Amino acid sequence: MNIVDRVKAPKPKLFRVLRSVGLALAAVGGVLITAPVALPAAVVTLGGYLTVSGAVLSAVCQVTVDDNTQNKKMK
Repeated sequence: MNIVDRVKAPKPKLFRVLRSVGLALAAVGGVLITAPVALPAAVVTLGGYLTVSGAVLSAVCQVTVDDNTQNKKMK
């Protein structure tokens, strides 16, 4: 199974929810990084960590595949 098939394949419900949480974390981190007001360095650093962790969480959840669905297709 190549990467395009994995992205298009159905995902378990838990990973769909976690993908949405990851996108929300990345969005909050992006807002903290690009805030138009001067924020403390710790808050900007936290925003960077939130952005990276949210993006990684979303990417991992996007390529997770429901094995039950895939096994039924192969038979």
